[in-house]
Amino acid sequence: LGRAGRLADAEAFIRDSIFHDEPVIWRSLLASCRIHRDMERGQLVADRIMELQPSSSASYVNLYNIYLDAGELSLASKIRDVMKERGVKKEPGLSWIELRSGVHSFVAGDKCHPESNTIYAKLADMLSKIDKLTATDTSGTKSDDITRNEQSWMNWHSEKLAVALGLIHLPQSAPIRVMKNLRVCRDCHLAMKLISKSENREIILRDAIRFHHFRDGSCSCADYW
Repeated sequence: LGRAGRLADAEAFIRDSIFHDEPVIWRSLLASCRIHRDMERGQLVADRIMELQPSSSASYVNLYNIYLDAGELSLASKIRDVMKERGVKKEPGLSWIELRSGVHSFVAGDKCHPESNTIYAKLADMLSKIDKLTATDTSGTKSDDITRNEQSWMNWHSEKLAVALGLIHLPQSAPIRVMKNLRVCRDCHLAMKLISKSENREIILRDAIRFHHFRDGSCSCADYW
């Protein structure tokens, strides 16, 4: 129902079912609210999740992104303030890739890897190539300030660093397999599609929600996750 955009029917189904106290099914509806840009319903769904799991950061982060997508920057900022007031901390994103040399893990902006300089040089090359594929502003309705301050940080997200390392060491015929502990963000999801096309590589990313198979500029999830 969420995938089809029938959000009212999805909400009614949850409320009338034995799963109405299960946070995971409400989080699924919240993700649908973001995809279909239903901010009003998203607010109500997020409030319900916060009642069930007040210390979980997922609902706060999703609601923050809903506000950001809608251009409601002041409301998005208030969500961050609420998280601080309630002591809710976002779980750090961690991505890892397994090569012959072992498992290599990264956090956003990570520069602890011994090949850090090479990785960032490769990442810069990757981003330069995908910039040539599209001139679309992937930051959506974000303000210029947020774009400048946050876009560079998103460019350093952990999954991008892991993919860069994979491109450096794996042969052209080998798919790049990366794992991540959190849901992949929209910016990185779009980047992975473009990288798969610009580099002519298959990328398999397993995030907290599903497997994403990127090939020739598209993803197996059809942009719904």
